[in-house]
Amino acid sequence: MELTIHDCRYHYEVIGSGEPILLLHGFTGDHTTWADTTALLTDRYQCIMVDLLGHGKSSCPEDPKRYDIQLVARDLKELMHQLTFERFHILGYSMGGRLALTMAVLFPEIVQSVMLESTSPGLKTEEERAARRTADEKLAMKIETEGIKAFVDFWTNIPLFATQKKLSLAKQKVIRHQRLQNNVVGLSGSLKGMGTGSQPSWWKKLSALKIPVLLVTGTLDEKFTNIALEMNKQLPQVTWKEVSRKGHAIHVEDCEEFGTIIREFLVYT
Repeated sequence: MELTIHDCRYHYEVIGSGEPILLLHGFTGDHTTWADTTALLTDRYQCIMVDLLGHGKSSCPEDPKRYDIQLVARDLKELMHQLTFERFHILGYSMGGRLALTMAVLFPEIVQSVMLESTSPGLKTEEERAARRTADEKLAMKIETEGIKAFVDFWTNIPLFATQKKLSLAKQKVIRHQRLQNNVVGLSGSLKGMGTGSQPSWWKKLSALKIPVLLVTGTLDEKFTNIALEMNKQLPQVTWKEVSRKGHAIHVEDCEEFGTIIREFLVYT
């Protein structure tokens, strides 16, 4: 299904029944990356899975500024409004987690709870953000000059995803095939416009969040475990779950455990 929101086309799927959950995928993903997770949720929850701007079947604007995380958060608020969901849970992974947190900060009246898998509130200083923007510009140039296949080969082999090498070859093939469905304009624009260096830092906003927040990290993902440790100290209503011997994408590496964590958290929110 598709809706046009603020001149951009958003592809989405809605399955299940019950309280609504908006699911936001990570960079290079699309709504299908949640298939295993939603299979464990749809008996009690209505899952709304969206292809984020620049990904899957959604629009890929030429202007990187259109991917600004606050603009996309505004888009998703309107999308959920058009679907008649005025208050809902949000589950976000990595880039999608940053977007979920952005929605919670900007529009707390519509967010019932937020579940953040392996994500961050952004970078604290302008120096860090400037350095990250430079790095993302270089990565975007790599996509533009070498193409999607070469970039997916590179992205699959970065240290952040090393633990996914333990997945079955069939599962790795599915992930690779999905990533290859993206295009140069969309991924490049997403990096430039919605990268960690481009978004505002939400660190100082964490203490003001009055909704339940779930943090999920894998113990083998040292970077995001350390970020969660600091977030855990600042969020007023926080639950932090660490998944042993898993890395960045817990919902892919151990779907059953991830689904159990999500269900248990939602029961008490």
